Amino acid sequence: MQPLKKLVIVESPAKAKTIQKYLGSQYLVKASVGHIKDLPKNGLGIDTDSFAGNFQVIASKRKTVQALKKASEHTSALYLATDPDREGEAIAWHIQEELQGHPVYRVLFHSITEDCVREAIAHPQTLNLPKYQAQQARRMLDRLVGYKISPILWEKVRWGLSAGRVQSVALRLIVDREQAILSFVPQEYWTIEGEFSQEGKDFQSKYFQFQHQDPYLPDETSAKERAKQLQELSWSVEKIEKKQHLRKPPPPFITSK
Repeated sequence: MQPLKKLVIVESPAKAKTIQKYLGSQYLVKASVGHIKDLPKNGLGIDTDSFAGNFQVIASKRKTVQALKKASEHTSALYLATDPDREGEAIAWHIQEELQGHPVYRVLFHSITEDCVREAIAHPQTLNLPKYQAQQARRMLDRLVGYKISPILWEKVRWGLSAGRVQSVALRLIVDREQAILSFVPQEYWTIEGEFSQEGKDFQSKYFQFQHQDPYLPDETSAKERAKQLQELSWSVEKIEKKQHLRKPPPPFITSK
């Protein structure tokens, strides 16, 4: 009786052929050709109380799943070598759900060279639950936003448009900003600056307080009156402070913002 092979599953058929050459006859390399499970096309597919998604085998991938199941019948272990991103993690997770009954290992190929492939196979990992959950959240957000906002686009703009989770938030930010601009009521205000000389050095100073109160200069008349009052006063330099300030750029936006 021939020893059982180890089943390696990648996403791309082209990668499968190359990796099969690297690993030899002890391994059987197959391709999932992308995702095998997704939310149903008809209906929301999400319980909005628990936010559990009803992920099902994609109709066009049923034959692929059956072929993978058949291949797994004569293998001793399952090596899931889908892409090392959250989409690949979800594909790996869904494959292990369908192909149960084998020891499961997660393999990450960062380049398809013989040395890298053999090194990754020799040091497998476990499935990454947080990364899988991140993909599930991304997919369900797409569905929730698309199903809830796209019909509004059909009614207000044009039939057939779709709303994305990122574009919709960005559009909301733009609309809110535009509404703030349109509702802004401009108010006139004046400022006063003076030119001074101290020990032969000239400098400018901005008037910002009078008797411990911020100045209120709503029009030209009040500004001129206050400037006249200031010119009648005597002035002195009370204190000089020099400080270094570190100003960091604002952090980049994240999806929720």
